[in-house]
Amino acid sequence: MKKIALFAFSCFLINSLLAQDSAYNKKKKEPINLAGRANDHFLLQFAYTNWAGTPDSIDTEGFSKSFNVYFMFDFPFKTNPNLSIGIGAGIASDHILFKETYIGIKDITPTLRFTNQSDTNHFKKTKLNTTYFEAPVELRYVSNPLHSDKSFKASIGVKVGALMSAHTRNVNMENKNDQTVNEYTMKEKAKNFFNTTRLVGTARVGYSYFSVYGSYQLTPLFKDGRSAQIFPFSIGLTISGL
Repeated sequence: MKKIALFAFSCFLINSLLAQDSAYNKKKKEPINLAGRANDHFLLQFAYTNWAGTPDSIDTEGFSKSFNVYFMFDFPFKTNPNLSIGIGAGIASDHILFKETYIGIKDITPTLRFTNQSDTNHFKKTKLNTTYFEAPVELRYVSNPLHSDKSFKASIGVKVGALMSAHTRNVNMENKNDQTVNEYTMKEKAKNFFNTTRLVGTARVGYSYFSVYGSYQLTPLFKDGRSAQIFPFSIGLTISGL
């Protein structure tokens, strides 16, 4: 009986010592210092862009694209350093190309006209450009918090944008046989038909400084009743740093 009691007491004593040592080590453990780490404080994006919901009467053509640049602050979670919130601001611009189409961006009409002019004089190239000031917010994951510039990363988020400008750029007048009539460039600028704010959903996944991203505009490009319900989307490359 004494041997059993002595064995039990020994186990209890060893367990107590191990528990104290473990508690001591926990107190001594230093938190991960993420101050000044590189984690996508600067984003440069280039993408293919198109419109969802485009009717047959609107004839886009070629490689339409977008260019975006953002400066971001990164706030890591104290409870999980693999996660952080990215908040920032920047400029986003979309460039949509059209074929033999007149866009009545400055017309005084109830709706925005996209007129096919293939059977008459037309511009060889027409581009519709929209530029936004945007504030993106991202929930970020990085596999190696201390070296996020050398690890797998992913994020999802939204960005709120305010329309800064909208204009068309028309180059070189041609006849219906696609022969040059006059070489000149005509620009027209107006925001009357456009929603001046937009909400866009975003997602990114990649490694180190490079990632693939996608975005989809959740609000219509044009005002209700002024044109078709069109929702721009983009798929492209992000280069990040700092």
